Amino acid sequence: MRLLYRFALPLLGVLTLMAVAVAPLADGLMARWFQHDVEIRSKLIVSSIRDSVARLVDEPAPLQLEALFERIAEDERILAIGLCAADGSLIAGTRIGRNLVACRRKVAGEEGSFRAIELPSGPVLEARLAVETKSQGLTQLAIVHDLSFASARSLSAQLYLMGFIALLGIAAAAVTLLMARLTLRGWLRSVREGIAGGSDSGRQDPQIAPVMGEIRQLLRDLDISRRTTAGIRVDWSPETLRQVVDNELPGAEVIVVSNREPYIHNRDADGSIRLQRPASGLVTALEPIVAACGGTWIAHGNGSADTATVDKQDRLSVPPEAPAYTLRRVWLSPQEEEGYYFGLANEGLWPLCHITFVRPVFRQPDWERYRAVNQKFADAVAAEAQTDAPIVLVQDYHLALVPRMVREQLPNATIITFWHIPWPNAEIFGICPWRKELLDGLLGSSVIGFHTQLHCNNFIETADRFIECHIDREQSMVSARGNSAVVRPYPISIAWPPEPLKRQAPVAECRAEICRRYGLPADVRLAVGVERFDFTKGIPDRFRAVEILLEEHPEWRGRFVMLQIAAPTRSKLPAYQALRVEAESAADKINSRFGRQGYRPLILEMRHFEPDQVYELLRAADLCIVGSLHDGMNLVAKEFVAARDDEQGVLLLSTFAGASRELMEALIVNPFDARTTAETIDTALRMPAAEQEERMRLMRDIVSENNVFYWAGRMLLDASRLRKRNRIISSIDRVAATPPGLRRIA
Repeated sequence: MRLLYRFALPLLGVLTLMAVAVAPLADGLMARWFQHDVEIRSKLIVSSIRDSVARLVDEPAPLQLEALFERIAEDERILAIGLCAADGSLIAGTRIGRNLVACRRKVAGEEGSFRAIELPSGPVLEARLAVETKSQGLTQLAIVHDLSFASARSLSAQLYLMGFIALLGIAAAAVTLLMARLTLRGWLRSVREGIAGGSDSGRQDPQIAPVMGEIRQLLRDLDISRRTTAGIRVDWSPETLRQVVDNELPGAEVIVVSNREPYIHNRDADGSIRLQRPASGLVTALEPIVAACGGTWIAHGNGSADTATVDKQDRLSVPPEAPAYTLRRVWLSPQEEEGYYFGLANEGLWPLCHITFVRPVFRQPDWERYRAVNQKFADAVAAEAQTDAPIVLVQDYHLALVPRMVREQLPNATIITFWHIPWPNAEIFGICPWRKELLDGLLGSSVIGFHTQLHCNNFIETADRFIECHIDREQSMVSARGNSAVVRPYPISIAWPPEPLKRQAPVAECRAEICRRYGLPADVRLAVGVERFDFTKGIPDRFRAVEILLEEHPEWRGRFVMLQIAAPTRSKLPAYQALRVEAESAADKINSRFGRQGYRPLILEMRHFEPDQVYELLRAADLCIVGSLHDGMNLVAKEFVAARDDEQGVLLLSTFAGASRELMEALIVNPFDARTTAETIDTALRMPAAEQEERMRLMRDIVSENNVFYWAGRMLLDASRLRKRNRIISSIDRVAATPPGLRRIA
């Protein structure tokens, strides 16, 4: 109806005014047409009876003449017929309407004379035509026609004309609306694709280009991340994250989904419940976001007392000292955990994504359990969501299918997935039997984050090879199944300043305590390594480099100690069991070759260290060796930099760790090259204090600026930009789909 008011009625009004203006002209034209027809009819009548009239006048036979006239007057449109003599007298005529015949002396010419007369009873046409007779000479045959039918026909014609104009107007309006709708739909589609980054600028309608320029400028203005970080140093902190949530995402609902939970409840031997908070940069970064908006954190509850601390909906308010958000625990059976976590995730995806030459294992039952567990997490997200457009932060390779599963239940959600481990090249990822399903699951996201640009490039190439999708390399965007995912690098980091550092003694005291604890001389050169006992960390390779160092540089024997912390993990898996045996064997070999009474060049600690213990060790070390064979980022490298507020110490960093892209002042090595690594250790041990200070100061600037809150903040700002962009696209879609939208734009 609004379309009718907006478009059709004005057009009909204009056509009606035109019809009213043209009607008098059309009426006069039709009157002349009808009169002309009557005149022709009169001539035909006279022509057909002229001889009969002349004969009946000459005989004379007045009765027969009148009878002839009566028969002709039976035509309802002929009112009267009369024959007038040259002197103006009536020779004969019809009985009815005889008074309508007015004889005149003036004789009509050869073509006759015609006169329209307006009588009280209505308009008539008087036709006079000459008839030659012998007895009366030239006479006049007068025929009076009723013209009222012409008025009726004129009125009907006017009504038909008005109806035709109305139909023409409706048809014109309909065609115009259809063309406008099709044109607008194409225009809106082009605008939508231009905003989404999927259109080919070379094929863009030149009429749309100026509008697109304005819209793109608007979106650039909305790109808060650029305006926030361009040329301005922002001290990112938990408070900064809360401000981002308040200012850029007001009213947004945030849901974090991860395998590991931020709070674990375990039952001690005496039956009491102990709360444990895992040392995790992920928890440090994301907790302020969830707390700021009172969101929900969904995680696997695997603590021995987790079930005893939740309500009937499996929820728990955390942190315990000041509840700010909800922890929702998901329960897994031993079979599900075996197949989902230990099976596909850690025997399949972990070695697949880390190029460490450990063969990944893929089993169909593991895949089935992985998919079922991912569905559990996705269902939990849908159940916990209070709005139809939450911000969902999905964490890591354990939950690769969750984004698509959530997208199917919450189409308007903003889903940010962060992949914490490397993404291999397409050839390697192609080994996975379920590569298409994993890619499709991830591409349900709005944003897919990796640590480095290389991993982003590998992901895009993998998607391009194995699934049907559209790739916009300029925008780093992959579109599949109606959803577009932006692929971005977000290098994860640590909190600045780290919380454990606030509780540490001065560097000299930390060093003295470590030397006392391990029985080391005060002048020992101490190298440390802090890792989980994982085959990706290159622990045996590092030990071989230490062995070569002591072989090639005997001056370090008795003066150099390597202290390796290796926390056990996934020890039930065969690859990890073999790794432990290899590392212990290498350590024993080195200590037997180069050790002596009271001196072990290699100390292997196979236990978990708390964060405070790790920072104490890092502050005591002269050298930190991070020799990962392949790593997404490696936060130990950044923790070492953060721990050294004395700006001393050397970081030896694997080129295959993501941190090497940021901490370029470290000594970068290839951990597979044990001899070169050994020489680099020697260089580090001999590095002057001034050079150490210069390198450490630059690295500390990087880590402090690009801290974990900056990592989370960039993702939030991108989420804010996407939500604003999607609101514009949704508005355009509504315009294309609803008449009111068309009315507003037209």
